[in-house]
Amino acid sequence: MAVLLSGKELAAQIKEEVREEVGRWKAKGVTPKLVAVLVGDDPAAVVYAQAKEKALKSVGMAYELVKFSATARQEEVEAKLKELSSSPEVHGIILEFPLPPHLNKDRLLSALSPLKDVDGLTYENRGRLLSGEEGLFPATPQSCLAILERHGIEVAGKHVVVVGRGETVGRPLLPLLLRKDATVTVCHSRTVDLGYHTRQAEILIVAAGRPGLITGDMVKPGAVVVDAGINQTEQGICGDVDFPSVEPVAGYLTPVPGGVGSLTTVMLMKNLLKAMSLQGCS
Repeated sequence: MAVLLSGKELAAQIKEEVREEVGRWKAKGVTPKLVAVLVGDDPAAVVYAQAKEKALKSVGMAYELVKFSATARQEEVEAKLKELSSSPEVHGIILEFPLPPHLNKDRLLSALSPLKDVDGLTYENRGRLLSGEEGLFPATPQSCLAILERHGIEVAGKHVVVVGRGETVGRPLLPLLLRKDATVTVCHSRTVDLGYHTRQAEILIVAAGRPGLITGDMVKPGAVVVDAGINQTEQGICGDVDFPSVEPVAGYLTPVPGGVGSLTTVMLMKNLLKAMSLQGCS
């Protein structure tokens, strides 16, 4: 039976570390501040924005939500992002998704300072990730690594199989894992015989967006399985891993909910603090 890798306890621990660092900044007269920019009223985006506010304020960070109507012009949103990017009072900026279809995502991200891009979506941060330089990188891939490292699971030298090549998890995970000296295989929707590849994994990380994709017969006995998927089904929230069939086979397994997803907000907080260092705040 797999040992469960809880994200909730770990999130509480990292949150306390963040709170202490925020206290040190405040002692210098600086309050870390994140601004989220929301265009339109997508229900999920609104909920996420509100959740961020509660979480950040709980550790003493400042938070502001800038809202535009769904009919906002490209130019006015770009102008606001540039204004926030140049403000010394703002240390991190998030552009909430999805955007209304008439807005150009790439142009908006280009208006965002890479030093304040706490989601790690700008071209400059993506380039830094690939080149091995320091920068701001997406929170969910960092959460996958944190849940391994903080539970004492070594990544270096291990064969890690990543299922999924999405922009926010799968793709950025590859260079992050290579930085940790893992041997990495990436599988996706066009992979032939997915089970063959997943059974080779010492560490299996799944971020495909397909509920129950990975079943027990696709997992090497004793493997570490990290489920970064989150899917809303009629039965409730579930991951990309079929928990009942994988739990008896895996050595370690993250639950959904309560696993990787529990860490994303605290990793975002850590990104905000890292952004302040990169900006040379003092």
